[in-house]
Amino acid sequence: MNSNTFRMPAAVLLATGAVALLTAPPAIATGGGGAGSEGKAGAVVLRTGLDVGLLNKTVHVPLKTTLNEVSAPATAGKTALTVTLDGVEGGAPVRVLKADVATSEATADKNRAEAEANLAKARVHVPGLPALSLIEVEKVTSKAVCEAGKKPVASSNVLGTVTALGKKVTLSAGGPTKVEVPGIGLVSLELSGTQTTSTTAAAAALRLKVSVNPLNLNVAQVDGEVVLAEAHCESPKGPAATPDAKPDAKPDVKPQTVTGSGAGSATGANLAETGGGSPAPYVAGGALVLLGAGAAALVVTRRGRAS
Repeated sequence: MNSNTFRMPAAVLLATGAVALLTAPPAIATGGGGAGSEGKAGAVVLRTGLDVGLLNKTVHVPLKTTLNEVSAPATAGKTALTVTLDGVEGGAPVRVLKADVATSEATADKNRAEAEANLAKARVHVPGLPALSLIEVEKVTSKAVCEAGKKPVASSNVLGTVTALGKKVTLSAGGPTKVEVPGIGLVSLELSGTQTTSTTAAAAALRLKVSVNPLNLNVAQVDGEVVLAEAHCESPKGPAATPDAKPDAKPDVKPQTVTGSGAGSATGANLAETGGGSPAPYVAGGALVLLGAGAAALVVTRRGRAS
């Protein structure tokens, strides 16, 4: 009697578990993988770092500014840049750059970072020389591309004629080109070129070293640097690899959210696709055996009570 009393709940639990296994909807368990960091990119069409000395004061005022400086993702387009310097040109705005085209663009995501700067029909002025361009260019461009898993690429181009302090010049990749005008000053122009590493790229079309003394409009001396069409980027690190991830796996059933824990809390209809053959016939057969065993136990228990 006691043995039959304890056997009944065990048989019932086994039978109930088999039915639950057969009727539970399939679920798909997905593991999260670490995401890679995005790349970086930036561009600027003009950057100045000039020191302006004034005649009527023993002071120097900085002319440090940028035009269309962007960091990914962004775009900018502006064809005229004016700045105001106290005590220079009667307090009137100083037009540093005038161009027909002045654009910069930068984009970046987890796969690619890219930046580009373009200038066309551009004229650069410095304080004290409003009627004479420091430099005039027909077209300059710079581009930097950093793609995950690939070597970064940078390029820069100076197209058409270049004029410095009113003189047409021929630029050389072998070194700087110097233009000197008596009574005005000296400009050193250099094809800045490109620089790349395993993860970064940078390019600038033109770099100018400026030293002029116009002695005009209360300006005694202008020294510093001007950079045209600058672009740079840094490669994305890419997504982190997951050990057991299968590419583009498309299950035959819709995934479900599983909140339980322990064995059997997540099962899949295609779990046998790893190469061992489908377990469905064995699960169904085992469940039938368990159902039969449970029914037999119930019959034995009832007979024992009847006796």
